[in-house]
Amino acid sequence: MNEATVLETVLTQLKLLHATHPEVHTFCPFPDDVHTQKIAPVHRPPSDAMQMETGLGESLYPELRDALVKLSPFAQWREAYKDTDSDPDFMNRFGCYEIVGVDALLASAKIRSFLVYHPPHLHYPWHHHPAEELYMVIAGEAEFHMKGRRAETLTSGQTSFHHSNVPHALTSHDHPVMAYVVWRDDFDVAPVWSEGTSDTMAI
Repeated sequence: MNEATVLETVLTQLKLLHATHPEVHTFCPFPDDVHTQKIAPVHRPPSDAMQMETGLGESLYPELRDALVKLSPFAQWREAYKDTDSDPDFMNRFGCYEIVGVDALLASAKIRSFLVYHPPHLHYPWHHHPAEELYMVIAGEAEFHMKGRRAETLTSGQTSFHHSNVPHALTSHDHPVMAYVVWRDDFDVAPVWSEGTSDTMAI
């Protein structure tokens, strides 16, 4: 399937998701300024891992899941925290590319949204950012942590909302997770590690 066809499917499925999923719609209706743009793809190991992943079968959104996997060769996979002393295992295994926004094939000045692929048995350490954020699990499952709250395991269709600059983290166990992540407001500032945080931050 070529890039244009895959991108059309992604756009259709995202519009449907934003229109019909209550939490996603409330957080951010799909922007009206979206248009396609050319970007140079950036490949990273998580792209290959996600395309070969067999653990994302359970999903309420199979068309979106499949389209985002097919879009991965054309996307700019991000090197999260590349200028920090991050664990090399995390850097090599954690996967993220922008779907809608500045560095995406679907350009918009109103939101930024991302595909997050998190393989089994990986911990995304505590971090924070000015943008308000909504995670919506597309497929798989993972344990979501947020300062001051009990950790909760979320599966397809469930969401986790993160207020501005509130530390949060993510842990996968025996299953991978694919998530649709949306940022609104102050989304030009990248996330940073939350100093002095640990699992004791949660209740």
